[in-house]
Amino acid sequence: MATRLATWLHCEVIGEYGRDYCALHGTDIAMADLITIAKQQTALTKAALARSQDWLVLDTDAVMTAVWADMMFGHRDPWFEGNCPPADLYLLFDIDLAWVDDGLRMYGDAADRARFFALSRAELDRRDLAWALVTGTGETRFAAARAAIEAMA
Repeated sequence: MATRLATWLHCEVIGEYGRDYCALHGTDIAMADLITIAKQQTALTKAALARSQDWLVLDTDAVMTAVWADMMFGHRDPWFEGNCPPADLYLLFDIDLAWVDDGLRMYGDAADRARFFALSRAELDRRDLAWALVTGTGETRFAAARAAIEAMA
């Protein structure tokens, strides 16, 4: 979805650095790894913003990496509280699509997916960040994402 939205907005997309990190180091990671991931994700975002983009699509960010810490460890390192620059809008994708095991994804059962969704929503609300729920499949899901972006623009 991130790539498709970036194409629609004619802008750059910053991928999920955590996927690259886990592809290289494996998915058995510690809190320190999540901090490393969040720092690199933020550095990639800052570099893209410095290129004077009107729009920038992020597949994820440090705020969501903090949620991963909550999911994986039940808590997060205090580092996350002061070091997660927020995005302008978060698209919170519903768990209404089938989970696909690609060798890097974790937490595929329904209860885990529901827990991660709830943690994500709670974090966005706790930080009072702008977010929109995106549901549906195929073109309906893409249209809902576009509508959320158009509503904030």
